Amino acid sequence: MGSVQSCVMGSLCFCAVYLLYGHIYCSYRLLKTNVLSSDRLPSFAYLFIKYLTKALCRTPGTIYNTSKTEVIYTVLNCRLDHHLLRSFCRAAGYGWDYPDSEYRDTPLCFPESLFLRPMLMLLTDGNFRLSPAGLVRVRQTLKTLQPVDELTKGLFTLQVRILNYRHVDAGVEVDICLSASSRCSSLVWESVLTLMSKNKLKASRCSPVYEHKNEADETDDVKQVELRVPRVTCMQNALSSSEYSPFQLFSLPARLFGYRSKMPPTLWMLSVCFAEIEKHKGVKVITAPVSVTAQFTEPVLASGKVDIRFWDRTEPGNPSSAQGLSFRMQQHGGNKRHVVGLISKPYKI
Repeated sequence: MGSVQSCVMGSLCFCAVYLLYGHIYCSYRLLKTNVLSSDRLPSFAYLFIKYLTKALCRTPGTIYNTSKTEVIYTVLNCRLDHHLLRSFCRAAGYGWDYPDSEYRDTPLCFPESLFLRPMLMLLTDGNFRLSPAGLVRVRQTLKTLQPVDELTKGLFTLQVRILNYRHVDAGVEVDICLSASSRCSSLVWESVLTLMSKNKLKASRCSPVYEHKNEADETDDVKQVELRVPRVTCMQNALSSSEYSPFQLFSLPARLFGYRSKMPPTLWMLSVCFAEIEKHKGVKVITAPVSVTAQFTEPVLASGKVDIRFWDRTEPGNPSSAQGLSFRMQQHGGNKRHVVGLISKPYKI
């Protein structure tokens, strides 16, 4: 009996030492620099502990410390995970064989799925001035200067950095820039996310305001696609389309921090729009170089239905001159908007 207890105690001690050294201490040392290699990144266990600690110590909607220290992380020597790419394509409605089909580029939103760990590194950084819990995506601008497929051809670099903070009526917004550069160090893909940290007291007094310039130019030639949101959307996107919150992956902590269950990530919503647009308008519409602006309003609940509408945006008085393609995802049979955006070509190819 005593030998069994000794073995159990020895095993527990070994596990404790492994956790403290392998996941805590080594990760702590790695984050002494903001330039890391993809094969030597801090563990998720360490980042989740930091996330939880910071979330418990800070109130959403409040800016902490006035330090102007730049928060930036660069991850070198990244290599594409083709299994992750296939999973993303299947979850976003592109199909299991995408992008192997001829003349198809890697999905426009896919690079964002590579930023889960760098984003957690940034959100848990001591100089990040907000609580990492409860951040909500409200806007996004995205552009590609080269085909995203460049990232499949060799090693590439990821970078995430804070651009600025600003007070708004409902809380505080922060702009975060994500970028991916090719093996030749040339910029391939860039996205600026605007996340809001809501102040519950202010948000309860603020009536939601929704404005988007793209709505007024809807024409008679509108394509509409009805889509059912699958119940397993969150599970499919837990790794490939995370909202950068560990609490989104676990139902109980999610409820404790105020998250609604069965809510697809906004990245999934945007990706599905692009997938349907490509199917009906052709791949050239979203082939690099391209620029996208999107605004996120009401969340989508899984197992419901949505309508995706898109139409050519034309210059007033000159219907033959296409200025881009407007799109939106809205409640099926209703007027509640979930995503509204515009796809445009920054210059002619």
